[in-house]
Amino acid sequence: MKKIVVITGASSGIGRQTALDLANQGVQVIGAARTIENDQALSNHQNITTMNLDITSHASIAHFVTAISDQYSHVDGLVNAAGYGAFGALEEVPLAEARNQLDVNLLGIVDLIQVILPLIRKSADGRIINISSLAGQSYSALAGWYYISKHALETMSDVLRLELKQFNIKVVIVEPSITNTNWARITIDKMLSVTPKSSPYRQMAERQAQLITKPTQTTADVSRTIIKAISTKRPKNRYQVRFMDRIAMKSIHLLSYALQDRLAERMMR
Repeated sequence: MKKIVVITGASSGIGRQTALDLANQGVQVIGAARTIENDQALSNHQNITTMNLDITSHASIAHFVTAISDQYSHVDGLVNAAGYGAFGALEEVPLAEARNQLDVNLLGIVDLIQVILPLIRKSADGRIINISSLAGQSYSALAGWYYISKHALETMSDVLRLELKQFNIKVVIVEPSITNTNWARITIDKMLSVTPKSSPYRQMAERQAQLITKPTQTTADVSRTIIKAISTKRPKNRYQVRFMDRIAMKSIHLLSYALQDRLAERMMR
């Protein structure tokens, strides 16, 4: 019997790559995004069903899950890959943008999980894979709301893992570093739009823009890690993609808070 895996954010980047890679391995993929119907590579694949989904709309989520339940008796996996970065100084990012960041990167994910869990509970080996970031265990200037959303996503995932263990549903966090997608361009555009040239944070913003345009991995690298988390019998609680990132995340918790500050400041130089 084919595994059935739902992937949000499937119209681009990590979500799209993972959808194609899983489908090529014979998994039945339900790829979801706000606009996805015109992607021929996805819609023409025999193992991919594309559906529209606005992760910030409960009505859209409810309609999405109802459509799945009408076609499938259960869901084996959910990959929450939808997300974006709201960068900028905490002083300058409008609270409306901050709320949207939390809606997309956290609250919408929780909403979807609440609605789709009855279908996942029917699987013999359910998986929920939440795509976080190295930001989920660290912090940096001018990325506050993004880092806040990822820290909250990871805490939510840890709590959810304990709650769902009794149903043999495993909750896994995947923490990519900067990946070669359109994410950086969109993030930079948003950051510079809220950091005008007259802003006292402008120079820092320009340095941050240079930093996040230097990817360290590809979407294929991240997809392989996600597929490992889905397919291995006893997945880890957290996965980083690169060996150096694994070392960094293990080491950061051994540092004093003052030293963590210095490292975060050095990144911006």
